[in-house]
Amino acid sequence: MRAITIKSALVSLAMMMATGAVAASPILIHRDPGCGCCEKWAEQVRAQFGRPVRIVDDRSRAAFQRARGVPSRLSSCHTAVIDGLVFEGHVPVADMKRLLAQRPRGVSGLAVSGMPIGSPGMEVPGQQAQPYVVIAFGPSGQRIFARH
Repeated sequence: MRAITIKSALVSLAMMMATGAVAASPILIHRDPGCGCCEKWAEQVRAQFGRPVRIVDDRSRAAFQRARGVPSRLSSCHTAVIDGLVFEGHVPVADMKRLLAQRPRGVSGLAVSGMPIGSPGMEVPGQQAQPYVVIAFGPSGQRIFARH
């Protein structure tokens, strides 16, 4: 009986350590070189996730996007990778967290095409936010994930 308890405890400990390692992994963001709104978005991501964020100025970001399956029509100014999922553009943190929690089959990421005013990192004092959609994309195609 005691051997089973110790074995169960060791298995639980190993699972917690693996989960902790994933949760602490840094967030990688490839951006168009020098883009300031990317830094504003990254600040929000860092604050909400409480994890290190590494920003890479990438002159060949289009290749990075293609390698991660981002449809070209959904392109924006930065591409982030968090726990194996891809986030293109000014995706709200709440949508990112929902995707990371749900991990729907056939979805490899979310995208906000372009740079809509009022989206995270694109807030402009005195200007009304533009409506925009967050698109889920992956092997199963594309669909609207959220409307803002």
